[in-house]
Amino acid sequence: MAARRRRRLNKQTRRKIQGWGALAAVAAVWAAGHWSVVWPVLVAVLAAAVVSGCGWALLRAHRHAVGQDRAWRAQEEARARELSMAEVDSLSWQEFETYVADLCRRDGCTKVVVSGKSGDLGADVVGYLADGRKLVVQCKKYAPHRSVSSQDMQKFVGTARLEHGADVALFVTTCRSFTRDALGLALRQDIVALHRDLLGSWVKGAHLETLIPLNGSGGGTRRRPNV
Repeated sequence: MAARRRRRLNKQTRRKIQGWGALAAVAAVWAAGHWSVVWPVLVAVLAAAVVSGCGWALLRAHRHAVGQDRAWRAQEEARARELSMAEVDSLSWQEFETYVADLCRRDGCTKVVVSGKSGDLGADVVGYLADGRKLVVQCKKYAPHRSVSSQDMQKFVGTARLEHGADVALFVTTCRSFTRDALGLALRQDIVALHRDLLGSWVKGAHLETLIPLNGSGGGTRRRPNV
């Protein structure tokens, strides 16, 4: 049964090949008899193929160059952030709070006050954005390899708005990430989570109001926070 099927398929294949061969022969005979009409068409088709091939090759080379340039820029930006963060890392926690307050003032915040004392209930820096919204900042001067814990975030969530009336609650840290639970809590409670990468951009000149919408992204993604 299988052998019969194979023979039938082979016959069909041979017939197709023969049919295409006959068609090619007819086309060749016709082309030979009408060469004056055929050759300009062939030249045009070949020229179009060459132009298309060159265009595709140039487009591919351009995309490759753009990809390399983006990767290089991202690497250089990350290196620049780390160089600027080296000075921040040398600050004490009190100096870090003062430095964050200075960044707020640089970006147009007014009435900026540094608590600088224990019992401040998470309001290390308080001020007002240029549009009048009240800004309350929690500063955590942690080593880069550490992560902000859910417990740290819970404390700030519980006081930022209820105790201090924040319109914008900002949790800024020198470490690279927030735990998954901490970042998830921040996103649900509308707390702006500024980890090391975003802080580095702020230090390098990015305006605070352009960083607020990023909220936890940059070093990772908002959907997949670092653990």
